[in-house]
Amino acid sequence: MTSTSPLPDPVLRRPDPVPGSGGLVDRHGRVATDLRVSLTDRCNLRCTYCMPPEGLDWLPKVEVLTDEEIARLVRIGVEQLGIREVRFTGGEPLLRPGLPGIVAAATALHPRPEVSLTTNAIGLVRIAPALAEAGLDRINVSLDTLDRDRFKQLTHRDRLDDVLTGLAAARDAGLTPVKVNAVLLHGINDVDAVPLLDYCLDQGYQLRFIEQMPLDAHHAWTRGRMVTAEDILERLSTAHTLSPDTEERGSAPAERWLVDGGPATVGVIASVTRSFCGTCDRTRLTADGQIRNCLFAREESDLRGPMRDGATDAELADRWRIATLAKLPGHGIDDPSFLQPTRPMSAIGG
Repeated sequence: MTSTSPLPDPVLRRPDPVPGSGGLVDRHGRVATDLRVSLTDRCNLRCTYCMPPEGLDWLPKVEVLTDEEIARLVRIGVEQLGIREVRFTGGEPLLRPGLPGIVAAATALHPRPEVSLTTNAIGLVRIAPALAEAGLDRINVSLDTLDRDRFKQLTHRDRLDDVLTGLAAARDAGLTPVKVNAVLLHGINDVDAVPLLDYCLDQGYQLRFIEQMPLDAHHAWTRGRMVTAEDILERLSTAHTLSPDTEERGSAPAERWLVDGGPATVGVIASVTRSFCGTCDRTRLTADGQIRNCLFAREESDLRGPMRDGATDAELADRWRIATLAKLPGHGIDDPSFLQPTRPMSAIGG
């Protein structure tokens, strides 16, 4: 007789019971090897798709991980959990005074992970040499327009020159390839698609457009007002010939297109309309020590509390493994029951 009882939920089975012997594997077979570490929730810009002009209530200093705590958790990720890429983010990570030391601690690990940084580049002209000396491999810079008035409208700050000089400083310091991330908004900067691409082609930067995601602090995002990947490609095609890049994409979030036959490329990260959840290899650590499996997760797992209570490296690694098991198959933005996460992007880390 065939049983109609439901199958039990999958459970974690460790072939080797020794703590620290397994990586970050979820119930759907994905393995997290890319760690995004938010160093602060603070930022010196007020991008309209991220936070309100008046800013937000920042995390109390006592709740933010110390430099030593960040270095410890990154080390556990690399040495015990199979992390191979580490990306430091914010808020704005350049606001973290100990940034060069945090980078140096990560690049000194064995096996050495690839270490990168996502920044708005304000102040980068001063610190780029120190970051290169610390071993930073490359930099991603957020830049949504080259028009001064639109930049001020988008960020509520007149700092475009600082971003452009920061980009050049990163390139001069050898933090390459320098990647530029751009978000387009209908009726504001969607006209900047081609100028941004032309600028990056001229300067030797790699441009990636990112669909606006529901991660704004005031929860004003609507899919109907989003500039989609199709919109972006249509605009770029008015000035350039685009053809799909035949290089294997793997778990990379960006679909890449050869520009005018190559070798230059442009990427489009279609997080909403062409989600890539099935190949996601990311795990996230917030500035206050919470593990998040997804940008859009509504649940977190605390590592800060146990760490400050005296947990061993092996115990923290096991907590991280258990947290990874709860990773959902997808972000669910298209599901009618989707709820935007409470934390905005600045408090999660990009």
